[in-house]
Amino acid sequence: MLDIRRIVVGDLACNCYVILKNDKALVIDPGDDYALIKKELLGKDVLGILITHHHFDHVGALKALLNEYKVDVFDKDNLKEGKFDIDEFHFEVIYTPGHTSDSVTFYFRDNKVMFTGDFVFKNSIGRCDLPTGDFRVMLNSIEKIKRYDDDIVIYPGHGEKSTLGYEKINNEFFNIKI
Repeated sequence: MLDIRRIVVGDLACNCYVILKNDKALVIDPGDDYALIKKELLGKDVLGILITHHHFDHVGALKALLNEYKVDVFDKDNLKEGKFDIDEFHFEVIYTPGHTSDSVTFYFRDNKVMFTGDFVFKNSIGRCDLPTGDFRVMLNSIEKIKRYDDDIVIYPGHGEKSTLGYEKINNEFFNIKI
């Protein structure tokens, strides 16, 4: 079972996640406040850093983490869609562009959790009016993610967690026909 710890960091209140399994850790979206993130990693074996997209509020502490922990960064630039294993962590990479062209979702199938970055929030989606954003592409990504099970817990880049089933019913963007 994963131990998921949310650390709200930076001026834009980005959710950084530290996920733990048997004293091994992955960091997702280290947006800022390196000291807070490092505190959660004390005594843990850090295996890698997962990046949902490269906006500044999601990668602000990345350089400091890489200076401390000599680990790989996993993002759209070096991951194809599909299943991956990092030691005891098993996940699927799903390309979910729309907010940015490099947006990915990390789905930990065994634990029924998705880390969506700024792709999907509770009751909303990420902005599509920033560079490389595209609303039509976002709608295609939503169609792709709707095929997954309703009981999957969504951990977004900002705000509170949700479930995919809740979003399918309550998120107006999930009901736009393309």
